[in-house]
Amino acid sequence: MAPGMKVVVAPNAFKGTLTAPQAAAAIARGVREVFPDAEVMEVPVADGGDGTVEALVTANRGEYLTAQVEGPLGDPVTARYGRMGSGAVVELAAASGLALIPPERRDPRRASTFGFGQLLMAARRDTIRLIVGIGGSATNDGGAGMAQALGYRLLDKSGTDLPRGGAALARLERIDASGFKPWAPAVEVRVACDVTNPLTGSRGASAVYGPQKGADKAAVRELDAALARLAEVIERDLGKRVADVPGAGAAGGTGAGLMAFLDASLVPGAPLVVEAAGLDAKLAEADLVITGEGRVDEQTAYGKAPGEVAKRAQAAGVPVILLAGSKGPGWEALTRSGVTSVVTLTDGGSDLRQALNDPEGMLIRATVVACRSRKWT
Repeated sequence: MAPGMKVVVAPNAFKGTLTAPQAAAAIARGVREVFPDAEVMEVPVADGGDGTVEALVTANRGEYLTAQVEGPLGDPVTARYGRMGSGAVVELAAASGLALIPPERRDPRRASTFGFGQLLMAARRDTIRLIVGIGGSATNDGGAGMAQALGYRLLDKSGTDLPRGGAALARLERIDASGFKPWAPAVEVRVACDVTNPLTGSRGASAVYGPQKGADKAAVRELDAALARLAEVIERDLGKRVADVPGAGAAGGTGAGLMAFLDASLVPGAPLVVEAAGLDAKLAEADLVITGEGRVDEQTAYGKAPGEVAKRAQAAGVPVILLAGSKGPGWEALTRSGVTSVVTLTDGGSDLRQALNDPEGMLIRATVVACRSRKWT
């Protein structure tokens, strides 16, 4: 292409090796090796899970802020979130994540989203749009702890505030919302949610995700019944039916809690984050888009950030290169989603071990190979 070409670099994280911003920087270096005069626009993306804050702060040239909150079992945690102008982005895992608790201490009956609520309170200051990623939770409390941090009171029969944790919800008698000042419509809360699990039952939060968080069969039954009680009282006291909404069971039922207590909307993660990263505006002037992630397969085309990038680029008439650590079953579906060329980190003759030992260098080299091949023109 002619000098002055514009290239949009919009990768997801290469999990376990490079964050999305690190991957974007490496790809940009590779582009400049082949096209030294190109204008390269780095727009790292994510699906709404781990890395969402970092991707959106980098893509929008925002800033990182921190809040001192309670961890899932009450230990102090410094949680990071991002601000981009009048918008903010938070991840539940930063305050109430499974990674914050060593395996021997994990107990979803006691773990609470209270710290996540504290993080939301910090992020909402001077904010009119809030994006929330809820992957990686240690909790199964239906967002009850979050609600308590926001000003709701969850009371038992004697009018006493319930203690933290999902198991305590079995004793929930009443929700007192008098201490909560509604956020909507002043603050719009959108939740990146790609699961469709309901709150309770065989596909619910406790049955599907509880065992990953340390729940045995007895605890799963106990927590499922407790969430059913929460949904019952929410419907009676707040007038909101959340139990059967797809995604209500996300993050130990925090999906339901966000809808009930904050009037949040649950939306697919990749479109939400890719849009918030500002990709569409960059595509209007682009000659080429390069995206990628660690492993590509059929799921990449349907629901993951690189697939969303390719779909939007295709609609804008811009060719797309996808870089990947490896290919999995069904990766060919990407060609129907607008991907013009797929190049793996080993296409230049190196093996996977080299790719893992030097992911940045390998990604730069793969970018050079892809750009020189001109298969996307």
